[in-house]
Amino acid sequence: MVTSSSTPTAEEAADLVGAHEHVGGKFTAYPAPPPRDILDAAGELLRALAAPVRIAIVLQLRESQRCVHELVDALGVPQPLVSQHLKILKAAGVVAGERSGREVLYRLADHHLAHIVVDAVAHAGEDAT
Repeated sequence: MVTSSSTPTAEEAADLVGAHEHVGGKFTAYPAPPPRDILDAAGELLRALAAPVRIAIVLQLRESQRCVHELVDALGVPQPLVSQHLKILKAAGVVAGERSGREVLYRLADHHLAHIVVDAVAHAGEDAT
């Protein structure tokens, strides 16, 4: 048991702060993790982004909204594949579609996500060099 007038032992400090890091004989507390539902939602979002074609779609939509055939032309992949990936991105709330005549124009639902993708691509490019 730690009292307010005593310095905790390493074991007591670990019990008090949960996750910790031993640095120079001192313990540094990590921030408490977010609630489980937030972590689950973040995991789902990252899974939705975890495919090269979906990353390319997000990068394309970062510039402007596009219809499926524009994405097919830009990415050089078959239309059914683009549609399948758009469905996954839409279900995850990454993209939104709006009908315009016979076509659906897709756009990013949240531009913050584009920053995550851009940073990931830049980081991967740094590692490749």
